[in-house]
Amino acid sequence: MTTRRDALALFGAGAAAVLTGCGQAGPEPAVSAPDLVLAQVEEGLAVLRPDGVERLGAGLAAPDGATVFAARAEGVDTVLSTIELRTGRRTPGPRLAGAWVPRVASADGRLVALAAPDSAGVTHVPAGRARTPLVVAGKTAEVARLELAGNLVPDAFTSGGEGLFVLDWLPPAAPDRYRVRHLDVASGTASRLLTRLKSPVPEGAEEEMSGEGRLAVYAPGRQVLYTLYTHQPDHTHTRDLVAGRRSNVHAFVHTLHLTEQWAFCVDLPAPFGEGPGAAHTLAIAPDRSELYVLDVSSGSYAVIDTEQLTVRSTAKGPQAAGTAYAAATFDALFVAVGESVHTTPRTGVSAWRSWTAGGPVSGLAASPDGRRLYAALPDRIAWFDAATGTRLGEQPIPGLTGLSRVL
Repeated sequence: MTTRRDALALFGAGAAAVLTGCGQAGPEPAVSAPDLVLAQVEEGLAVLRPDGVERLGAGLAAPDGATVFAARAEGVDTVLSTIELRTGRRTPGPRLAGAWVPRVASADGRLVALAAPDSAGVTHVPAGRARTPLVVAGKTAEVARLELAGNLVPDAFTSGGEGLFVLDWLPPAAPDRYRVRHLDVASGTASRLLTRLKSPVPEGAEEEMSGEGRLAVYAPGRQVLYTLYTHQPDHTHTRDLVAGRRSNVHAFVHTLHLTEQWAFCVDLPAPFGEGPGAAHTLAIAPDRSELYVLDVSSGSYAVIDTEQLTVRSTAKGPQAAGTAYAAATFDALFVAVGESVHTTPRTGVSAWRSWTAGGPVSGLAASPDGRRLYAALPDRIAWFDAATGTRLGEQPIPGLTGLSRVL
């Protein structure tokens, strides 16, 4: 998911995981996790390996899931290093003059954009400022140092790394909305995005967004970034501004093609966007064919065709109060809210069934083969059989706050 951004719950030792209406007892907790799991903890990141837990400290994981960029202060400078998640090997990187925090990594893990420590991430409104300093670095050397006019926040790299998509907050001194722009790393020049037809967005037709509940996922292959926006009353898309009409949607999925550098928004029908932002979540199918958006506050469930960029269907989904987390495998879609995990087949008629996770969920992710579902619970990670909901094991991780991905 710069991505952008949390997830699930678990049983106590010896407790039973049960499907609704069933009574399947889970096995004793496994000694080790069968997959590599990247998790969020209070002090930064941690990796759950088959042989135990390694705490990495503060850092930023690249979208490819293989690399973490770590930065530490050394005097008045920042020393960058990279960590290979599979091996745990740390490689010293460049020494950067000044204080910097990693904000966005390229999809292939080659580059990282760093901002000032007091700058906001993509899910927060930044403090007012007239200028923005940024540094782009590789694993061994500084690539560019930029001093930019405006209040900019890094969002994602282009596929080749020559460009950086940024959130341009307006007005810079007292921001309350933003637009997405393309920044040329070499020159520091910001420009408007392309439309889906690969033509420049006309002057005065750039979309300005101010919603909440922002969450993003990369498509497999990491060439497209999907971002969910909610609470967008009176929002008008570029295509509507050009046509002189109003769309007035409350939620949509912003599609950003990192290779072809165009953007397009897929509108979601009511009641999406009308409930709490935290109740909305999204997940993408491993085959990239479908994107799923769920709003548990209204019990709404939408399927987006990623080729046509249209809402293929809507249906009733799980309804509950709380923060929602989702994951998809080749066979099924999962959504967790509170202590419950709900699942439905990806194909055929929507038929939801549920099981109890054993605690409040704060993260959800599936194994690459789709056979196991991992959930972040208070101070522990649990994993379940994705087909039956049977608990397969758990690993204590004090200070666990979320789940990033399973490799």
